[in-house]
Amino acid sequence: MTIGAHTGREPEGRLGCPSGMTERTSRDWLWAYACEIIIQAESLRGSFLRPLPRKAGEPAWQAPADVFETDTELVVIVALPGVPPDSVDIGLDDGQLSVRGERRLPLTEGTLLRQVEIPHGRFERRLTLPPGRYRLAERTMADGCLRLSFHKLG
Repeated sequence: MTIGAHTGREPEGRLGCPSGMTERTSRDWLWAYACEIIIQAESLRGSFLRPLPRKAGEPAWQAPADVFETDTELVVIVALPGVPPDSVDIGLDDGQLSVRGERRLPLTEGTLLRQVEIPHGRFERRLTLPPGRYRLAERTMADGCLRLSFHKLG
């Protein structure tokens, strides 16, 4: 029996599982396939704070965001680890929300970088809001996240 026989097809991916495998080659194939899935999962995890392909002067990264809506408000939460609240600019134009700013590396003279995973440099996040008119009611920064609460207008 080949892997994936219960679905009637073989698993997708770069690796194929030919029929007629011995138990050992089947086990080797399954191990290789599991490793490939782990690599794909790591790749997705690494895209949480996505660096952007850029030219000079353009934003270096894009922060992830969540948008929640109730009958009376729209809440946007943007993950901005290590970004001071006063370095964030917010704009709302024709249903487009933009959040811009910069995260500087917290370096002092003589600091040796051992590992850098949190993006730094200029960032910009643009979100298309649901149709409607909004007024910014509250802006707070807590736990590395910017929370924007918009009242829905008529």
